[in-house]
Order: sequence, then C-alpha cells, then structure tokens
Amino acid sequence: MRPVTLAATQMACSWDHAANLARAEALVREAAAKGAQIILLPELFETPYFCQDRLSRFLDLAVPIAQNPAVRHFQAVARELGVVLPISVFERAGQNFFNSIAIADADGALLGTYRKSHIPDAPGYSEKFYFSPGDTGFRVWHTAHATIGVGICWDQWFPETHRAMALMGAEVLLFPTAIGTEPSLPDHDCSGHWQRTMQGQAGANVMPLVASNRIGLEAGEEGTEMTFFGHSFIADQTGDKLADAGRFDEGVLTAQFDLDAIASHRAYWGTFRDRRPDLYGALLTFDGAHRHAAGV
Repeated sequence: MRPVTLAATQMACSWDHAANLARAEALVREAAAKGAQIILLPELFETPYFCQDRLSRFLDLAVPIAQNPAVRHFQAVARELGVVLPISVFERAGQNFFNSIAIADADGALLGTYRKSHIPDAPGYSEKFYFSPGDTGFRVWHTAHATIGVGICWDQWFPETHRAMALMGAEVLLFPTAIGTEPSLPDHDCSGHWQRTMQGQAGANVMPLVASNRIGLEAGEEGTEMTFFGHSFIADQTGDKLADAGRFDEGVLTAQFDLDAIASHRAYWGTFRDRRPDLYGALLTFDGAHRHAAGV
C-alpha cells in the first residue's frame, strides 16, 4: 500500500502580487493541514490572466526561474510543510518567454521546469503573443510522494499529453488552468466539456488527475472581460469525479489514493499492454497522411 493525498486549489487573482501569493500560500497550508502531500495551484496565479490583451508591456512580468520570487517563496513553503508544489510562472529565458511550471519537491529542492507545449490563440486567450511553444518536451518528476506528470491548461485538451506522461512513468496527472468564458461566444459554457475531456484521459490512462482553475470576473484593458468558471476537480483512475470546487468559491479539495493498488489495476486493465505504436504513425503528422522516408 502506498497512499498519497492530492489537493486542488481554486482562487481569484488580482493585480496585488503580494495578496495573490498570500492567498495561494493560505490555500496550500489549508490543503497540507488536511493531509495533502501534492498540492496544485492554478495557472499564472501571480497576476490576472493578462493574455486577454495583446500588450507588450506585460512581457515585463516575465522573470527567469532562478530569480522568480514566487518560486523561491513556495520552495520554502514546500520545505516547511513537506509537500510537493508545482508553481506556475511566466518565465523569461534569454530572448524568449514561456508559460512554465517549476516543480518544488517536498524538501524544497527545485526538480526542474516544464514549458507549456500547446499555446492557444483565440479571442481572450492570446497566448501566442506572449509565449513561445515549450521546448522541454513532456516531463515527469520523481517526487518524494509520487511520480507526477504536469501539463498546463491547453495541454489538457490533447490526449497525447496525458499518454506521453503516462508512458514516461507518471502515476498522477496535474493540470493548472486558467479557463472561463469565451469573449466571442458569451453564451457558451465549456466547463462540462473541459472536465469530461480530462476525466476521459484519467480513465484511459488509469491514473488520478487533478485540475486547478481560477475564479472571478477579470476585465482586460482593451474592452474585453472574462469570468473564470472554477470547477477545479479531482478525478480517480476510472475518470470518476470525486470532488468539484464549484463555480464561485475559493477553496481546497483533497482525495487520497493508493498508488500501488492503482498500478496493479492499470497493469490488469491492459491498455498499455495492448497498445499498437506501430499503427500510430498518423499522430506524427498534421494531416493524418502516411508518408514514406523521403517525406512525399
């Protein structure tokens, strides 16, 4: 038996950087007090979701990982509480900018960084203006409490993300998120679609999944506004949703899992045994066409 307790957090974000860090820390401490060992914060929680606008001055928000005050702060919190914390940040690296996750282990050590692979570009989600596509590839992290795979928001819509991390040895999938209303489709609510997409991947890969979103109305500076719909959740290895934070409230969700029992069930279920990677060549193309070695 190898128990682990996972936590999702949900919060609103403002332009008061110190207040955002304080609120995030309070949620981490609340989760740890409930026994959580791996605690997920939302995407880019240090600020409002600035990608509503296309303003070059927001590039000044980016900081190298080694100099990022949120990373240093939560490394200390992780060490004090003995918890694992993926920390979502706007990273500057040389002349480029990335939407990144720094992984703080339970002793506060920084295990490394993942850079978001799939970068959206839609009304209200102008991330391609700010972020280069991640160059790290998918990664997994052997932490004190479990081997985790961490994707970032739009990554979660691509089943290849989950499967790649599962094949690399992930035992738990984590997705910090900033998602809400669509400025161009004001009556559209994708919260159910969003959850079901990830629930299906939890079930397909037979492992727990945690998603943490923000909440609240955020106004852009170019006439747009978005309401982030929350609904942070934890799904089990069958895709069953064990806990849902709802649409409006800040807070913490926790759930405990036995990783050894899940690993045994995953092996029994046979979805990895019966894979046919020799037939999946179409996944390596944009249009699904098979091409010979010359590329024709």
